[in-house]
Amino acid sequence: MRVLVVGAGIGGLALARGLLATGHRVTVLEQAPSPRTTGSAITVWSGGVGVLRALGVSTDGLGARIDRLETRTDAGKHLYAIDVGYAARRLGHPGITAPRRELLARLADGLPEGTIAYGRRFAQVKEDGSGVQAVFVDGDTVEGDLLVGADGHHSAVRRQLWGHDPTVPAGWATWQGLADRRSRITGPHHGIMINGRAGFCGLLPAGPDTLQWWFSLPWHPGTAGAPALPLLRERFARWAAPVPAVLEGLRETEIEMFPHHTHRVRRVWGTGRSTLLGDAAHTMPPIVAQGANQALEDAWVLARLLAHRSGTPVSVLRRYEHLRSRRVSPIARLAATEYTYRYHPPRYDRMVPSSLVTRAYACWLYATSDFLRGRERWW
Repeated sequence: MRVLVVGAGIGGLALARGLLATGHRVTVLEQAPSPRTTGSAITVWSGGVGVLRALGVSTDGLGARIDRLETRTDAGKHLYAIDVGYAARRLGHPGITAPRRELLARLADGLPEGTIAYGRRFAQVKEDGSGVQAVFVDGDTVEGDLLVGADGHHSAVRRQLWGHDPTVPAGWATWQGLADRRSRITGPHHGIMINGRAGFCGLLPAGPDTLQWWFSLPWHPGTAGAPALPLLRERFARWAAPVPAVLEGLRETEIEMFPHHTHRVRRVWGTGRSTLLGDAAHTMPPIVAQGANQALEDAWVLARLLAHRSGTPVSVLRRYEHLRSRRVSPIARLAATEYTYRYHPPRYDRMVPSSLVTRAYACWLYATSDFLRGRERWW
């Protein structure tokens, strides 16, 4: 079949690789005029790394491996630490953090020339009994057998299929960036998560000498546009080390901000020969670091179902939506409760042994991944 994929993000490119490997023809339609280089870093856990490797994407030298995640209070008190290496040993794949642009480049590497068409701004999809037609803002059209909207949390494909944009502000936003020559703050494979009344701070190595940092705090629409650096310093400069050292070296031009959005995950994502994938289907706040991972899982499941097709193309799409909505719905519900962490008493966290949290986290990663649970043969 010829499959049209709207969006050249992580999920769209992963799906293209999976479909091409099983003999389908794929055209990825991206509205940007060239490959995207914005965004800081992406954390990919064991299931997502397994998907990448199964799709032929090398993770050698990509970003930094995460072996340990430590949680602290804003006063610097240790709460618990997760041995991420334990999950890697049990699940067969490590967790990594890598600059988004590098991961996108690896996903695009090796795709046949012409697979990605840039500068194609989607307007609508038309369907008859035998195929679909993507119509663009300039009036041009492309025909295919199936269409997958992988165009993010502001998805134009979703707006047409659902008739509206269901996302609502989650009441939080993240300010983030990458800092060179700062990985010594955490160590090469050690991440730090810091919780306080003002919000959250996360620090993860994202390369040999690169630090991924972010600050998340309550935010409401209408307050965007103000300089970020004074706000971050006002909120977080009095936190314990290493937060002041991170803030000290920041420049306004290096800071990216994105509001958090959420919506209820539907059981049916598309109609006819069209469906959704990734953030277009299940926008969620980043508190559980599963957005990119679930996009990769979507791509893997859909590619496998189309490779082992049983039934009509339309029935395969509906089965994909049924399987994935069941998996991702509880993840999205958990992510939507991020505001409760602001008032979570840290003294209770200190009562939980790190060994117990480590094992629970490995179980959580397994439970969130259809790839890792693949022996259940859902296809």
